[in-house]
Amino acid sequence: MLLSSFVGGEFVDSGELFDNVNPIDGSLVGKVSEADQSVVDKAVRAARSTFDGVWGRYTVPERVALLRRIADKIDERAGELLKAEVADTGKPVPLATTLDIARASANFRAFADILAAQGIDAYHTGRLLNYAVRKPLGVVAIIVPWNLPLLLLTWKVAPALASGNAVVVKPSEETPTTATLLASIIAEAGAPDGVYNVVHGFGPGSAGEFLTKHPGINGVTFTGETKTGAAIMQAVAPKVVPVSFELGGKNAAVVFNDADLERAIDGLARSTFTNTGQICLCTERIYVQRGVFDDVAKGLADRAKQLRFGRPDDPHTTSGPLISQAHRKKVLEYYDIAQQEGAQLLAGGGVPKLGPALDKGSWIEPALWTGLDNHARILREEIFGPVAALVPFDTEDEAIRLANDTEYGLAASVWTSDLERGHRVAGAMKVGIAWLNTWYLRDLRTPFGGAGLSGIGREGGLHSLNFYSELTNVCVGW
Repeated sequence: MLLSSFVGGEFVDSGELFDNVNPIDGSLVGKVSEADQSVVDKAVRAARSTFDGVWGRYTVPERVALLRRIADKIDERAGELLKAEVADTGKPVPLATTLDIARASANFRAFADILAAQGIDAYHTGRLLNYAVRKPLGVVAIIVPWNLPLLLLTWKVAPALASGNAVVVKPSEETPTTATLLASIIAEAGAPDGVYNVVHGFGPGSAGEFLTKHPGINGVTFTGETKTGAAIMQAVAPKVVPVSFELGGKNAAVVFNDADLERAIDGLARSTFTNTGQICLCTERIYVQRGVFDDVAKGLADRAKQLRFGRPDDPHTTSGPLISQAHRKKVLEYYDIAQQEGAQLLAGGGVPKLGPALDKGSWIEPALWTGLDNHARILREEIFGPVAALVPFDTEDEAIRLANDTEYGLAASVWTSDLERGHRVAGAMKVGIAWLNTWYLRDLRTPFGGAGLSGIGREGGLHSLNFYSELTNVCVGW
């Protein structure tokens, strides 16, 4: 299978090809045409042309109707999208079905509803009337990562289109397929040519750099590594282009003595091992009050040992591979670092032997550590794998101090039966989202994003529309 860039309603190839590899067994999914600078330029120009033309004349009700048709088309082609997402990421079919594919159509429906219900800011004072007019930015560059390719793509594309922008998408080189399929879905839903464009490639010296440095871009939204976000900021700084970044995390969980331990251990297992730990919201630091430390450590280790590796369509499979051999090499380096730092291993910590059919895949065992404190590298640096370090604490103040002792600030979870304390501690977390006795649940209208090295800005509901729009205040006097 050959994947091409999608520009102005047509699939476009350039000279260079790169491999799309299945992380399950190392087999070749297909070849991908890398967009050179001329392809990226054509994509931006196509987006600009439709923005200045037919797309720019769409009314709010017309955009709402388009978003709903896209959602319906996603549902109609859910099987095709599922097959592509599983081939690219290797995640188990049940996880991809309920998480990635279901959220894709839900994102478009959510922003259709939000757009349909939005009002305007208006203030009538004496002889003055002030009201705000919301206008699209123009052409927006959307750069998405490999861990939740379709979910995070639609999370950005839906509000960008809702706001009236045209977009140029750069998916990860590791997971290019569903972004390409979405191009045909959006076209089938009736979007004008040039509203949605896709350019394939890498970062520096490739499509990512060409796109972020292009003078025709009016905004950049990116989810991924912090160092990549910093590079994008440098690229757009001379143009003072607005950016929205959801970056890395070193997320903490805090478990108090009075927590419902069964519920807490279940939540910690999900937040540590879901998608093989390859979600920005996953937990890598677990602070447990001393009275229940041993119980939590044993319970979580037991959950790690119960994970089952296998092919995505095997009903017994509960854990997939990492995204690539290169990423596995990085995670295994942290396993070595933990050993060098004197960590005590509770479970896993190596590479499973799955037989000749799967051993060429990017499989890894989870790793749970104790015996280290916040000075250790495995408690300070994002690993992005199925890992967590457990650290005991004694007092509430100590727990807050330990959890906030990081340069990141994306997410945290608090586990306690004392709701007064739970609200107090969750509110004290220096993060964009703090969960209390749960994990990964969220209303799509609420603000989502990070502080510190975890990002800039907020997505979700009107927060997304505010990024993808410019507001003009009209002041009328009489």
